[in-house]
Amino acid sequence: MEANDFWQDADRAQQVIHESNQLKLWTLPYWELKRRFEDIEALLPDAYAAEESSLVQELLNDLARVDKGLADLEVRRMLSRESDRKDCYLTLNAGAGGTEACDWVQMLSRMYQRWATKRGWKVEVVDFLEGEVVGFKSVTLKFQGDYAYGYAKAEKGVHRLVRISPFDSNAKRHTSFASVDVTPEVTDDIEIDIRPEDVRIDTFRSSGAGGQHVNKTDSAVRVTHLPTGIVVSSQAHRSQAQNKETCFHMLRSKLYEREVMERERALNELKGEKKENAWGSQVRNYVFQPYTLVKDTRTHAQSGNIRDVMDGEIDHFINAFLKEFG
Repeated sequence: MEANDFWQDADRAQQVIHESNQLKLWTLPYWELKRRFEDIEALLPDAYAAEESSLVQELLNDLARVDKGLADLEVRRMLSRESDRKDCYLTLNAGAGGTEACDWVQMLSRMYQRWATKRGWKVEVVDFLEGEVVGFKSVTLKFQGDYAYGYAKAEKGVHRLVRISPFDSNAKRHTSFASVDVTPEVTDDIEIDIRPEDVRIDTFRSSGAGGQHVNKTDSAVRVTHLPTGIVVSSQAHRSQAQNKETCFHMLRSKLYEREVMERERALNELKGEKKENAWGSQVRNYVFQPYTLVKDTRTHAQSGNIRDVMDGEIDHFINAFLKEFG
């Protein structure tokens, strides 16, 4: 990259820079973890000898963080597909449970937004449809960050909630469901052809907060892809043109994922493989009463600290899934 003629071929130069940045995602964290481990290794014997208990504890805590960092790198090594590195859209839809299910979607949306923020990703609410009483019937989030789709894809499927309903005057236990779908964002290097005659475009007024302009104009956009029945909508922007652009971006992403899944399905049939559906209908149970437990039905990973889980501490479940299913 330091060669005098490096920028003579701009496209090639951009490709080299991209490849260099991807390598840095691995090498820089590794060398930082190695340096921290060597520092701990040098200091810990002296701390023990001097009976500096507070320093020993601090070093042991740092060692645990180094171990977690190495485990995270090991999980990232499994994200080898090209789509794993991409940004993504995560869509939540309320299932059986009525008002309870809409409230559950809102709880999950908060959980995923906190999880993504802790990872340092940019989070955007692209679209939402409010429930009749509380919560949301559906929410679409966009995550922008390193390996966003690779990690978020582990959440695909149905998530089940069991709790004493705050909306039931008899304080009965209720079960609610919400589905999670995750789609990698398609970038300009991938060609997806969408013919104008294959789509229907509808506009409508944005819902929820957003000021007088948002509520009084038909700025929100819904796009239906007629051959596949795929529907996407956006009300993230005040401009109808921007929302339309976002819709077509999401539609291209969903069509790309559909094509990739069909290729993989055809390849598995040719190989004669019969694999378990990784996106099974019920992937995780969240029990608030009569006890507290979150348990993944695919990997059997679990946590009794449901408060932390709902605050976005879900890497334990995601890492377990990636280690088992890749």
